[in-house]
Amino acid sequence: MRWLAAMLAALAFCGAARAQAVDTGHLTAELVSQTQGIAPGQTVYVALRQKIQDGWHTYWRNAGDSGEATTLAWTLPAGWKAGAFVWPTPRRLPVGPLVNYGYEGEVLLPVPVIAAADARPGQTAVLTAKASFLVCKEICVPEDARLQIALPVTAAPAPPDPRWAGPIAKALAAAPRSAALTAAFARRGQAVALGIVGGPLKGADVRDAYFYPYDSTVIDHAKPQGLDRGPAGLTLTLVPGYAFQGGAQPKALAGVLAIDGKAYELTAAPGPLPAGAGGLGPPLPKAALGGSLSLLPAALFAFLGGLILNLMPCVFPVLAMKAASLAAHGGREQAQARRHGLAFGAGVLAAFLALAAALIALKAAGAAVGWGFQLQSPPVVAVLALLMTAVALNLSGVFEVGTSLQGAGSSLAARGGLAGDVFTGVLAVVVAAPCTAPFMGAAVGWALTQPPAAALAVFLALGLGFAAPFVAVTFVPGLLARLPRPGPWMEVFRRVLAFPMYAAAAWLVWVLTIQAGEAALARILAAAIVLAFAAWLLGLEQRRQAVAADGRRGALGLLGVALVAVATVAVISPPYGQGAARAQAAPRADLAGSSYSPEKLAALRADGKPVFVNYTAAWCVSCQVNDLVVLSTPPVAQAMKRDGFTYLKADWTRRDPAIAAELARFGRAGVPLYLVYGAGGAQPVILPAILTQGVVIHALDAGAAKAG
Repeated sequence: MRWLAAMLAALAFCGAARAQAVDTGHLTAELVSQTQGIAPGQTVYVALRQKIQDGWHTYWRNAGDSGEATTLAWTLPAGWKAGAFVWPTPRRLPVGPLVNYGYEGEVLLPVPVIAAADARPGQTAVLTAKASFLVCKEICVPEDARLQIALPVTAAPAPPDPRWAGPIAKALAAAPRSAALTAAFARRGQAVALGIVGGPLKGADVRDAYFYPYDSTVIDHAKPQGLDRGPAGLTLTLVPGYAFQGGAQPKALAGVLAIDGKAYELTAAPGPLPAGAGGLGPPLPKAALGGSLSLLPAALFAFLGGLILNLMPCVFPVLAMKAASLAAHGGREQAQARRHGLAFGAGVLAAFLALAAALIALKAAGAAVGWGFQLQSPPVVAVLALLMTAVALNLSGVFEVGTSLQGAGSSLAARGGLAGDVFTGVLAVVVAAPCTAPFMGAAVGWALTQPPAAALAVFLALGLGFAAPFVAVTFVPGLLARLPRPGPWMEVFRRVLAFPMYAAAAWLVWVLTIQAGEAALARILAAAIVLAFAAWLLGLEQRRQAVAADGRRGALGLLGVALVAVATVAVISPPYGQGAARAQAAPRADLAGSSYSPEKLAALRADGKPVFVNYTAAWCVSCQVNDLVVLSTPPVAQAMKRDGFTYLKADWTRRDPAIAAELARFGRAGVPLYLVYGAGGAQPVILPAILTQGVVIHALDAGAAKAG
């Protein structure tokens, strides 16, 4: 009879822990159990099994430079609980210039499941979970699966599942585990030293040691990790990530140390490295640390870039205001002209330092931003469009700010003129900031990886270079003497100068519609009409005061000021979220090519194909000029076709952390950036910020010649 009882028991567990696999498209997913059942109050491991299609991968808890971790949302019977994934040690997955962390082939992600204490033996508990995956190859595809597993509730602990008990136990044994490790980290120049000591490291083969952080912002995943062996452990030299920007540092470095076929969890606190961890590790290549610039060359490059920035297309509208201001100085005494030049310079420097401080603060907070970041915000773009419209209306004579160009003789008018020069300097920087001049990109990119003092010094040099030409003119008597004398011609000149400002406002409206959709167009145009009406009312009030000479502020002026406030508030609130989402979803036509993604670039390079990558933005006027006069021309298009290049366009009009990270890897903090990847997997060639057809065609021909 014993054999009959055994047979009945076996039959009772036959088909236990039933589950059905789901094919999501690029992987097969299912829930599998460590045991054939579960007793009340017992903890067993149920694993999410992924059978991933060849060549594709999913992601670890920290996906690395791009990607998204697998998630599982449970629906359990009352009183049942499920814990977090026990994550296996990931693999490094290089994708072009990026490095991601994840899994290929087959992987089990065990989850501890606790049965309710009042679960009734003889019943079957159905556990349901929604699994979400990001599965990537040359493209990334989000996939979902609704999974179920039926676990019989048994009076006593159930026997192991004959198929899955062994693999789940193996996955749990190989998972990173706690160990008697002591770790600390310290900043060392442009690198971070992570010192680790403890029993598991003694006698271990540390040649392939690698630290996988839990936080994606603490290190640059794509850069190498230097290694130094110590008597009781090791020191890894890491390239810091966003968490270390601006002199900040995280409270801890937590993650997994993979070494000698094993993996250990560790948490390192900031402070002196533990004794026996070794030295600081071998120095990493300068390229890994973000380039070989130092403060003095970076400041010099920034100064030269600031000088050249005066010639960039994005500054042309503000050059009109500079020209009007210079003309207004004609025939004045030299001391007064110098005061106006210094006022303009002060406005430039104040604006550059304010932008720099905002950039440094956002970087320290972990934001992926770069030069020109302010024009990635639809409310900022809308306010600037209204500001440009107001300036144009002022130049058109609709209303006055302070005094006119003709009436600058009195001391009161002089003070108003100085304020106007400060405003002109600030406005010039706001409009010029999206552009990147030669020398400027490398300097700003280096500055954003440095402590705040060094970064501010570089931005100060940039501001000095930008302000220098205007200030120099006001300090050179010979140049001032060549300026035309003030006269009636200036009013005509002033009206003409309004039209570049109208053009600047129209450009900003175009940028806004790309960022926030068609609904934003009606909103900004309505606000512009209200602003124009307010300017007209202010002009009426100013003319009334000029005639009455009573100094009283009339109702028209107060109504005009109120309408200006209404127009400004209207373009700031409510948020542009829904319109921006629609704009994001609507594909935009590119030049003869396709949109950029790191995976697409990696796939093309893996096939040995030459690639031209254009990092651009709609608000970058330099980028648009390069696109129009160079990249969109027939000779360049023919060269790309002849040489077999694929054209990829990385559009940074809206905030995109992946593109910001790519710019940072090449030492840039803004656009434009042009990369030519030659055939046969060659390293990229960086083209200048100002393109010519000859430069591009020569780079394309040279890249095609590198095949084989």
